[in-house]
Amino acid sequence: MTLLERLHLAGMREVVAVQPVTGGLAALAGIATRRDAPPVFVKAFADPPAGDVFGAEAEGLAALRELGGVPTPEVILADRDVLVLSVLHARPRSEAFWEQLAHLLARLHLSTTHPRFGWHHDNWLGRRRQINTWNDDGFTFFAQHRLLRWLDQPRVEAALDAADRAALERLCDRLPELLPERPACLTHGDLWAQNILATADGQPALIDPAVSYLWAEVDLAHVWSTSPPAEARRMFEVYAELTSLDRDWEARMPVIQLRQHLAVLAQFDDDWGAADQIRAVLAPFRTRT
Repeated sequence: MTLLERLHLAGMREVVAVQPVTGGLAALAGIATRRDAPPVFVKAFADPPAGDVFGAEAEGLAALRELGGVPTPEVILADRDVLVLSVLHARPRSEAFWEQLAHLLARLHLSTTHPRFGWHHDNWLGRRRQINTWNDDGFTFFAQHRLLRWLDQPRVEAALDAADRAALERLCDRLPELLPERPACLTHGDLWAQNILATADGQPALIDPAVSYLWAEVDLAHVWSTSPPAEARRMFEVYAELTSLDRDWEARMPVIQLRQHLAVLAQFDDDWGAADQIRAVLAPFRTRT
């Protein structure tokens, strides 16, 4: 079923055409032209996952906007088959934009601290369920629900051998040694470069969240690890200043980004090097013979 057909079935009969767009990994997407109304962004899954994926995404956008003051697109329609949002714009290529993003993320992370790790229900990261069962301990939550939870996925089982899986378990046991203790805060949860756009006046805006209360550095690690442009370096510098981030933060990024590499490996035939990066991080934790 085409995006146009899905929109008509959802009651949006004013849509006359949909122009496909690229950039996302998990869903079909396009810009829909409407009679006597501005265009809108629409996305759907060719084979929808079980559950209310788009309802959870709409809730995440609202949480970022209402709790963290983050600009997000307006949700026009969210049901089990299709998500319709107001159209955002490509981000400008400037250090000033990334500096604004640093202030936005710092405000989000510093203003939404929470006593527990998780979310009030599960949501989705791409096409897979993101487990958000509450836990008082961030290391336990991260190990169970962001790392080890991927080990039974078929693509992960095929890519990682028994020594790799044992190394991941050893890494999880040592998380309190590898990472500083940090409070939970509201995180975007899928903050790679493609999910950073701009409002009509050029301000940073975020899309496609997988929210939960977790360490702020999960957002930082995802931007850092997804080849941001050279001008993005200013964001990391300003964010570190605003949040009093210690000088060792870059050394922690590969460990924290394991969660995203495992998620990519679990969901896509082309893992874009995720398996190799996982093995590189796990190498010090493999049993030496």
